[in-house]
Amino acid sequence: MTGNKRVHVIVEGRVQGVFFRAYTRDEAVKLGLSGWVRNRTDGSVEVLIEGEKIAVEKMEQWLHEGSPHSLVKTIHTTEEAPTGSTAAFEIHY
Repeated sequence: MTGNKRVHVIVEGRVQGVFFRAYTRDEAVKLGLSGWVRNRTDGSVEVLIEGEKIAVEKMEQWLHEGSPHSLVKTIHTTEEAPTGSTAAFEIHY
């Protein structure tokens, strides 16, 4: 699908126990994105985002700030080929 983008993001910092996943889901839903967010055992958060390029880029920018009580230190982003997914954005546990 032209105009779509898919990224896999690892967010490091104080991002667990601060409602980061819930805020991430809410922001992704607001932007009309599909994908998921989950905590990783190393204390980071992993996010897969797909949707319109502009919306994905807004989400990437949001991830640099994070939830109100988070402290984002580093973001690692890998662009992937879009799959055309229109699934809802979910929190994975």
